[in-house]
Amino acid sequence: MHINSHKILIISLSSILYSCSSEISPESKDDIAPQQSPSEIDKAETSLKSLDTGSTSNPLFPAEILDHKGNIVSSDKLAGKIVGIYFSAQWCPPCRHFTPSLVEFRNKNAKEFEVVFVSSDRSSDDQLKYMEKYGMKWYTLPHGSDAASKLKKKYEVRGIPSLVIVDAKGNTITKNGRSDVSGNPSGALANWQKKS
Repeated sequence: MHINSHKILIISLSSILYSCSSEISPESKDDIAPQQSPSEIDKAETSLKSLDTGSTSNPLFPAEILDHKGNIVSSDKLAGKIVGIYFSAQWCPPCRHFTPSLVEFRNKNAKEFEVVFVSSDRSSDDQLKYMEKYGMKWYTLPHGSDAASKLKKKYEVRGIPSLVIVDAKGNTITKNGRSDVSGNPSGALANWQKKS
């Protein structure tokens, strides 16, 4: 595995400064991403490529997404809910710091709020292990899928963790969901609902 001194410095600084965002770049992702054997998410992604991508519940997501175990489910499960699109990865120290707060927030508000995880993990296996370890019982997109890439591009995600909040129709409420959940966990959902 090749990691240059700049990347080691970035990783070291992000370990110390939890409030900063870990940088993602295509170059650094390729340098640190080991090749893995296909997993259940890889198989599910192959199946999803042949499916219609129009969702009846939220136009941002394909008609079928994955649950926390990697099983294909209908994105209709998001219907009528405010959705947090969570860009994260287990290798990212600020992500590991924020994820437990988001899990707690989502679990308290699960009737009206759901999360869709867009992974920047090194592999689909790492993605599922991260979800299991932190109790992320929400939905996700297949690792490295076109749908995940489109969301990263749409919201100009350059650092993680990032939490984008959208309404049931896919309209952006805020790109600063992480700050809202961290700074006002008891009032964030109500504030988002007023804006939707």
